[in-house]
Parts: sequence; C-alpha cells; structure tokens
Amino acid sequence: MALFDCACQARSGHARALSYETAHGSFHTPMFMPVGTSASVKGVTTGQLRELDAQVVLANTYHLSLRPGADVVAEAGGVHRFMNYDGPMLTDSGGFQVFSLADTLKLDDEGLTFRSIYDGTKVRWTPESNMAIQEQLGADIAMQLDQCTPYPAERSFVAKAVDLSANWARRCLAAHQRPDQTLFGIVQGGMELDLRLESVRRLREVEDESLAAGGRRFGGFGIGGYSVGEEHDVMFETLGQVARALPEDRPRYLMGVGNPTTLVRAVREGVDMFDCVLPTRTARMGTAFSSTGRMNMRNAKFTRDFGPLDAACTCPTCQNHSRAYIRHLVKQNEMLGGILLSVHNLHYLIDLMRRAREAVLADAYEEFYQAWMASPAAKDY
Repeated sequence: MALFDCACQARSGHARALSYETAHGSFHTPMFMPVGTSASVKGVTTGQLRELDAQVVLANTYHLSLRPGADVVAEAGGVHRFMNYDGPMLTDSGGFQVFSLADTLKLDDEGLTFRSIYDGTKVRWTPESNMAIQEQLGADIAMQLDQCTPYPAERSFVAKAVDLSANWARRCLAAHQRPDQTLFGIVQGGMELDLRLESVRRLREVEDESLAAGGRRFGGFGIGGYSVGEEHDVMFETLGQVARALPEDRPRYLMGVGNPTTLVRAVREGVDMFDCVLPTRTARMGTAFSSTGRMNMRNAKFTRDFGPLDAACTCPTCQNHSRAYIRHLVKQNEMLGGILLSVHNLHYLIDLMRRAREAVLADAYEEFYQAWMASPAAKDY
C-alpha cells in the first residue's frame, strides 16, 4: 500500500475493517488510540504501549506547543523521537482544549487568541499557524483547527461554529504541506442532524475545491463535538447518519469517546477510530473495566480477594496481580496502583476493538454486538 492508502478488508452491516498506511507503519480498524497528551500516556511507558499492541498514540498540540514548545519537539526529530515511540501517531489541533480551558479566549474569523494555562502568555493561533505547529510536531496524522461547541448550545451558535470550522478546514487544507503527514477534516454540528450533515457537505466541498486546484485531499475525517455532556443515547440519534454520510474510502474517527459500550455501538454505526483519556483517568481514580462490569477497587469486598483483576483478561496486570493487592495499592495511594490499572484498562479497550475487528472479518458483527449488549460488561461506564 502507498502512503495514506486506505483499504476496506471487510464489512459486516455498517461495521468496517480497514487498513491504513502511514510513514510509521499501518494500522487496522476498528481501533482505540491511547491518549498521550504531553507526549506521555500517563503512567505507561512506550515499551508498555508496544506490548499492549497500541496501534496509534495521540498527542496534544495545545499542550506540546506550550510546553516544551513545538520547536523543541522538532529539534528532537519530531514527536516520535522525542517520546521514543516508532508507531503511527496523531496530533489533535488543540482546538478543544482552547475552547474548554481558556476563559480568556477571543475568537474571530481569522483565528483565536488565548492565554497559556501554564504561564498566562498570550497566544495567537490561525489555521495556518496551527498547521505549521502540527507539521513541526510531525505526527503521521494532523487534525484541522475547528470550533467545538458545548452542550447544550443555541442552534444559531452551533450553526456559526459549523461555518467557521468549514472555513478553517479550507485554510488548513491549503496550508498543510508536509508530505509524510496527512490531515483529517472534522465534522461539527452539535446534536442537530441537519447541521451535522451540512458540515459533512462543506468538508466534501472544501476537498473538491482543493483537488480541482491541484491540492491535497483529507486523509480521513474526525467526528467532533460529541461526548461533551449529552447522554449517550442523544449522540446515537445522529451519529450513524453522520458517519455514513462521510466518504466510504477513508477512516471515520469519533473523537474523545472511550466508554466500552459506546465503542461497540459506534462501530456498528460505521465508526472506525476512537480516543479518550477515560481508561487512564479512571484507572488513577481506582476504577477497572472488566468482563463483569466496572469495578471500584477501593471497595472493601476486594480486601481478601486474591484472584486476578479479571479472569477473562490476558493483560500483564491480570496475569501477575490480585484484586487484593491492587486494592491495597489504591487505598495507599501508591503510584503503582494507577499504573497497573492503566495498563489493564488500555488493554481492555484495545483488545475489545481487536475482537470487534475479528467479528467484522467473520461477517458476524451483529452477533458480537448482541452478545456484548447482553453481557454484564455492557454496563454504562
């Protein structure tokens, strides 16, 4: 396969099994991406990520551009060399962080101005400068700069964000030049189906204009603006139609979603890629995913439970440590407790998507889905 080629190896209903080629190897969907916000997946080494069969690792443009700075990462040889990870990587644009963290944000048609959460320095981003930063970071996949809307939000506000994001998509695609890096466009539109479909239409229009002018196309598409406070069922009222409105020949990436059951449901609707801090954040709080449902490892019932964390799991944590030991670590606020649970939770989601892919390849995804939904593991996380 050539660089950024995407091949659909199987379908099962709307679920898909894709292979996608990058400069740092190929990845296969459905898949879950661990989040390494500051070029580090919290509590997990790059060696452990390889052992977990993580296919793509996500890093954050907002945080890396502020600390240590994109120039420092570039001087190190790019984000892969900086963190010593040789697999495919993706950087989000940082737009979500700007809109959610920056109380002093000033937004206009040309770009946005905000203050660093680290030292209060005023920072100005345009679509063009954001592309330059992501090219310096050097991940295999960059994301366009967009405006992510909160929930709930007035329809007029969401409509303006769709228009702004489409205009910025055009500028990002025109500015993005790095040949060993591809750019994904992002769908916005809140919970409004017509605005979501308008966002898809605008992205297709942007791409057609670029190709007509001899420019590049999007390497895939993010679906942003979900999982921002709405109930999961609210998201699923529109997600499937939005995903299937996107081009069939490239990946569809549901951004910021890591609930196990949501992943299983979204794959059924035609989504291919996912990322979220949920598995590591909940691990640091003492929560474990399991085949029998969520487990709070602070619970006293685990005090003398010397069995594995999850008897159905093959991760290093479950193969080597008991529930009693992990509860002890968590109760003592030992760093190792969060590390062991992070390794387990990441393995859980990565393996869940591996099994989802196997079901698609066997044209048995509906059976996989029904079995999951009937299992205790399907409890809402």
